[in-house]
Amino acid sequence: MRQLRDGLIFVSPWVVGFLLLTAYPFITTLYWSFCRYDLLTSPEWIGTENYQRLVNEVRSGQGFGQALWNTSYYAMLAIPGSILLGVGLAVLLNQKVWGQSVFRTLFFIPSVIPTVATATVWIWLLDPQQGLANRLLSLLGLAPNWFNSSAELFNPSQIVTGMAGVGSKDALVLMSLWGVGNFILIYLAALQNIPRELYEAAELDGADSLRKFWHVTLPQLTPVIFFNAVMGIVQSVQYFTQPYVISGGTGGPDGSTLVVSLHVFLWSFKYLDAGYASAVCWSLFMVVVFLTVMLFRSSRHWVHYRS
Repeated sequence: MRQLRDGLIFVSPWVVGFLLLTAYPFITTLYWSFCRYDLLTSPEWIGTENYQRLVNEVRSGQGFGQALWNTSYYAMLAIPGSILLGVGLAVLLNQKVWGQSVFRTLFFIPSVIPTVATATVWIWLLDPQQGLANRLLSLLGLAPNWFNSSAELFNPSQIVTGMAGVGSKDALVLMSLWGVGNFILIYLAALQNIPRELYEAAELDGADSLRKFWHVTLPQLTPVIFFNAVMGIVQSVQYFTQPYVISGGTGGPDGSTLVVSLHVFLWSFKYLDAGYASAVCWSLFMVVVFLTVMLFRSSRHWVHYRS
């Protein structure tokens, strides 16, 4: 009993913090999602009106529907892109060459720069008139509008109509890939943990470098790829600072940077409709749970554990 008492005393700060800052808001927002609540007066129960509104907005592609599409577009490009770029750069940085530690440091530094500073630098780099990127691209006859355009490079409907192009969401994806250093670090640790005996066995079977990567390196990296995919889904939903800084908190141009987290922020603290914002949060929570469960179920077919 004394050991139990001492243990509870030591963990009590975390328990109190969890109950007050996580569990209580989590349960409260579920109640608010069925209410009309402006943060100034008491919540008023309205049933499922907020969720019916979300369904209508998804159908019309406005409001939550637009924010959900923007977030999905970003996630569909940023998550696979970060995995491909992270694995490729990690394999290169794992090679025994002169200045290896210097190269690793250079690729990791962008991931530790504050996000506001990063967004400010990219606003200058991708400025259509004065940005360094367009100055270089102008040599090839290219001049994207970047953050001033709502075009989408990989939108099927825009491709069919001839309106596809590099826009603000593509710029956000490019910015996220620049900060892929934290994923590279995880892949590097996984690469160094692959037994050398596997490569030796592959060499005895006559495997070249490409086959060794495909049949040895990549399968051994699948647990880490799976982990980064799950974390990528969570981070995509929480993506907020860069769109807020770049659009000035408006989600422009034409709502192209209005991701779900920014949509929740605006309706909570600008339009004072916390009930609707809570319904958005819980709807998104269910979507993330569904995607995560599907990803875990699919992992049995492509994730290979050493045991």
